[in-house]
Amino acid sequence: MRQAAFDRPALRATPGLRFWRLLGTGRGESMTLGADLRRWALFAVWRRPDDLEAFLRRSPVAARWRDEAAELWQVRLAPLASRGRWGGADPFGGAVPPAARGEPEGPVAVLTRATIRLRRLAAFYRAVPEVDRVLREQEGRLASVGIGEWPVARQATFSLWRDGAAATAFAYRTAAHARVIRRVRARDWYAEELFARFVPFGSEGTWDGRDPLR
Repeated sequence: MRQAAFDRPALRATPGLRFWRLLGTGRGESMTLGADLRRWALFAVWRRPDDLEAFLRRSPVAARWRDEAAELWQVRLAPLASRGRWGGADPFGGAVPPAARGEPEGPVAVLTRATIRLRRLAAFYRAVPEVDRVLREQEGRLASVGIGEWPVARQATFSLWRDGAAATAFAYRTAAHARVIRRVRARDWYAEELFARFVPFGSEGTWDGRDPLR
């Protein structure tokens, strides 16, 4: 928790780091009220692969994460599609290629992120438990975690899927999730949102004792 504050100036000064967020995590597979104070995440968008390699080799931030972690997992992601904003910005700077036809055959990663309107918080969190249960039981889910910048009001879910078809089936064909999406649109729950899909192309370490992509 100390480094969540002290690492920020170093990250702001990191060459080639175009966009980043230090994130806490929840206890469930999606957006829950409970926090796991031992598990943290960094979402980072890099200008070039060489900038990422230099960060991993030379940055004291990366060294602290390695030294202090009981477990560490990292994944490299190529943006496949994105819509929305994060803190008023497009994290990818308009660099996401046009969406390809059809679903990817291999694994995909999905990031959904939202700033929830204060007057909609109670309704949002009433809907979370059923969606969380369905997500845990969904065929084709490899792993998922709830993440967030602020407790309660700025929430996200990062998930890994066997393929694009499995991710789409959960997003649009499960009754519980479809109901929540309809309520979000009809009742204007979010002040801001971002939805992005990625193709994972490299991973290291373990997440809950295993690499979900291997």
